[in-house]
Amino acid sequence: MSVHTAGIKQIKLPVKVMQRDGTIQNTVADISLQAQIPTTLKPHCIASITDILNRYIDKVAVSEFQALLHDVQRFFNAESTQIDMSFPYFLEKEAPVTGTSSMLEYRCTFSGSVGRKNGFVLTVVVPVTTLCPCSKEISEAGAHNQRAEVTMSVRFRKMLWAEDLIELIEQCGSCELFSLLKRPDEKYVTEAAFRNPMFVEDVVRKVAVRALDHPDITWFSASVESFESIHKHSAYAYVDSGDIMQKNGGYR
Repeated sequence: MSVHTAGIKQIKLPVKVMQRDGTIQNTVADISLQAQIPTTLKPHCIASITDILNRYIDKVAVSEFQALLHDVQRFFNAESTQIDMSFPYFLEKEAPVTGTSSMLEYRCTFSGSVGRKNGFVLTVVVPVTTLCPCSKEISEAGAHNQRAEVTMSVRFRKMLWAEDLIELIEQCGSCELFSLLKRPDEKYVTEAAFRNPMFVEDVVRKVAVRALDHPDITWFSASVESFESIHKHSAYAYVDSGDIMQKNGGYR
């Protein structure tokens, strides 16, 4: 029996990720890589994939992905190769009033392919606060709020960094999230969210509008999951620019 696809799934490796400011961040990535291969496999092919991956872990950047994929493609004489690399990404944030500094974790994924379908997709998962407009409208005092996660994937014509998408998304919730807040900061974020109530549908629309207006984004998808504080279930909304283009006859 011939095998047409082989690879590795969710191998963990320490990697060094290039940041927007040119510095390097050390993190640990879950990596899945596969190749569509000829009918005859080379000996020790899976070990060879791991060896190729280890050549690139000292500096992971969008620019390195094509070279990595082409190395795998050449080794197997493969029709196509694909890689997904997901890792925690930490950025320093200052609290809005006191300026207290702390690190906040985001989730990033680099996905690339060469061969039958060439391309690169950058995905980020960004936490935000949402405050329920309905709760604010019907309550005499207060309104329920909760943490939500925005997941955004993009293709682009010019270089975009994870930080670019994170900044875009953080402006679309009721308020940003912070790891460390002192009392003046807590007052600020609580009141800021109260002044800016948003359903998950509102958040995903705002993300979509900003993405549509971005000159370098050629495709995107965005979803919002709100971990409701007064319900057992989550609230969820999703949008894909392909659907928007189909309805509007294209936006580029």
